[in-house]
Amino acid sequence: MSGYQTILLDDTGPVARITLNRPDKRNPLAPLTCGELVHAFTAAREAAHVRVIVLTGAGAVFSAGGDLSSMQAAASPGSIPPASLVQLFTCMHDVGKPIVAMVNGHALAGGLGLVVACDLAIVSADAQLGTTEIAVGLWPMMITAEITRSVGRKRTIEMMLTGRKLDAHEALACGLVTRVVQADQLAAETRALAESLAEKSPAAIALGLRAFYRSQDMDLEPALKFLQGELGRVLALEDAAEGISAFLGKRKPVWKGK
Repeated sequence: MSGYQTILLDDTGPVARITLNRPDKRNPLAPLTCGELVHAFTAAREAAHVRVIVLTGAGAVFSAGGDLSSMQAAASPGSIPPASLVQLFTCMHDVGKPIVAMVNGHALAGGLGLVVACDLAIVSADAQLGTTEIAVGLWPMMITAEITRSVGRKRTIEMMLTGRKLDAHEALACGLVTRVVQADQLAAETRALAESLAEKSPAAIALGLRAFYRSQDMDLEPALKFLQGELGRVLALEDAAEGISAFLGKRKPVWKGK
């Protein structure tokens, strides 16, 4: 779609790329940006040729978090409600295609929440990540739900209380990101990962991702029963039959996406 005001979308190939595009403001997450991201993720989800989505930021910063001026304006009549973050994170977990964050610079406050909401995150070694809201008298309410699913409670509350920025290797050690690479290798490493994911069965990935996110908050026994049913759905896929046949025949599978 052309006409986005705060992001860019390139979905011409199997790896779509969404770029936060307000580098002069350090790519803030205003309500408009959240709405455009929901639209872009939905477009990528519905595009049959798109297998993987890469999310990054223009300029030297991935995202410095919420747009404080828009937060103040949100209380005025007719403004876009801040609940758009709820819609954004919910949308991301229902895309059914891998979302890889390419963290090209600092990811702070809501920007960190956006990184953690992605399925995988590759971060530049010189980036810093943190929940810095406390410095301006705020609390990272909305991103709590994302961070506590990846990081232990004590480390999470320490981050939120102190507002301290973690370097990339600290972020990796506590589970905020999945890989740290040198800045000059970030694009190549992300591209290689995205292309490898694009070669996998899109049908199995769609079922698997949605089952993963829907089961993580269930109690153990209901989760096991739910996942048992989802296993049956995966085994019934044409891609599953093709994958097994290709493995036994020592050939590359040809996925049908169903």
